Amino acid sequence: MESRNKSSNPQLTRGLCYGNVKRQQERSPSVIVIGGGMAGIAAARALHDASFQVVLLESRERVGGRIHTDYSFGFPVDLGASWLHGVSKENPLASLIGRLGLPLYRTSGDNSVLYDHDLESYGLFDMDGNQVPQELVTKVGEVFETILQEVNKVRQEISEDISIHHALSIVFERKPELRLEGLGHKVLQWYLCRMEGWFAADSDTISLKWWDQEVLLPGGHGLMVRGYLPVIHTLAKGLDIRLGHRVTKIIRRYNGVKVTVENGKTFVADAAIIAVPLGVLKAKSISFEPKLPDWKEAAIADLGVGLENKIILHFENIFWPNVEFLGVVAETSYGCSYFLNLHKAAGHPVLVYMPSGRLAKDIEKMSDEAAANFAFMQLKKILPDATSPIQYLVSRWGSDINSLGSYSYNAVGKPHELYERLRVPVDNLFFAGEATSMSYPGSVHGAFSTGMMAAEDCRMRVLERYGELDLLQPVMGEEASLSIPLQISRM
Repeated sequence: MESRNKSSNPQLTRGLCYGNVKRQQERSPSVIVIGGGMAGIAAARALHDASFQVVLLESRERVGGRIHTDYSFGFPVDLGASWLHGVSKENPLASLIGRLGLPLYRTSGDNSVLYDHDLESYGLFDMDGNQVPQELVTKVGEVFETILQEVNKVRQEISEDISIHHALSIVFERKPELRLEGLGHKVLQWYLCRMEGWFAADSDTISLKWWDQEVLLPGGHGLMVRGYLPVIHTLAKGLDIRLGHRVTKIIRRYNGVKVTVENGKTFVADAAIIAVPLGVLKAKSISFEPKLPDWKEAAIADLGVGLENKIILHFENIFWPNVEFLGVVAETSYGCSYFLNLHKAAGHPVLVYMPSGRLAKDIEKMSDEAAANFAFMQLKKILPDATSPIQYLVSRWGSDINSLGSYSYNAVGKPHELYERLRVPVDNLFFAGEATSMSYPGSVHGAFSTGMMAAEDCRMRVLERYGELDLLQPVMGEEASLSIPLQISRM
């Protein structure tokens, strides 16, 4: 197998400026945006369009952050974010995706917080390669829904927070008839595995009290067939983006901010928007002077950050069934696994293995080749005639110093309000990213919306200081609310 995990955008170079950046007047309000993922790009775009001087500092040699569309197979595949959760005009990203003409493949017609695929699209197999009857898959799915209803009753009865895992043990003790045996038990473990994948965390770390607080937008879930990068590039056009600029220190004063990057170079501005991943903030790789308030540091420390990776296997021929998801059932959720079938969604001979939680951490200890072989051996268990992949890609969001995790989740015993505390500005420092979204944590549209929110908060604060605040000016983003039909298919 050939590894193709190389830079997929060689045209992006250090210090690249997207397009012609117009020189602003000397006195124009200025902002430094730190982090070139969806939140940072959205914030920089909005402020640039509001005639601010904006410099975006990105530590990587590419834009996108945890959006990473790779083209080394000859077609786009996403190593990071790949779904639009909420395929509808209510999604703040929908109008942009519609205007770009980017097609979506709808993988679910409902708005479930757990099922980003409809039940009939799963093809589950046991370790001997026998396919689980579809009737059993559906039946166990219904049992799992009943178990979650019982879990909710446990939540209502207890005052203290416990883990989802603990709550499940209480349910099984109270209602032993919900315990399944044999193949049914293994399928139930697979559903639990998928639930853990949604949060990128193990069930013994997920909060019972707050696990389902995400606001569900209508329209189900849609896979970005051509990848998410075109959205990033569209938003980045014309911005002053400095790649390879890893921020190490942020000094805030009453009259502005001073930001230092790894090579010692400094940037000054009226304000800064911090849109780096939660894992980076947790690692304290950026120092703050003066230090952040205790309530802000506590929010950073107490929010959970999960891990989900992708091992993308490119094959010469199709040898698997025409379902959207292939699953391996096992005695424990740790032993279960699943593959996304990109041939079904996008026509490419690709399967994407998606480990999360402790399994993802264990696989990150392997080399890329060993990780790809591990994923392939999982596939061989259910499809013994599987042929070896011709290429592979492996993500490492947990060990990547630019992310140090995939996305946030509610940890046991910690309040959901931590998301809002992380978002709240500190003087002229503003915060954005999926981990600052109370309503849409862990999602691309959550990152986008918080980037827009931070930009508007920043604009108001800076213009107020300049004495130029115009309360009659439209809120940024209102002019972009045109309704453009989304291209959706279900092959």
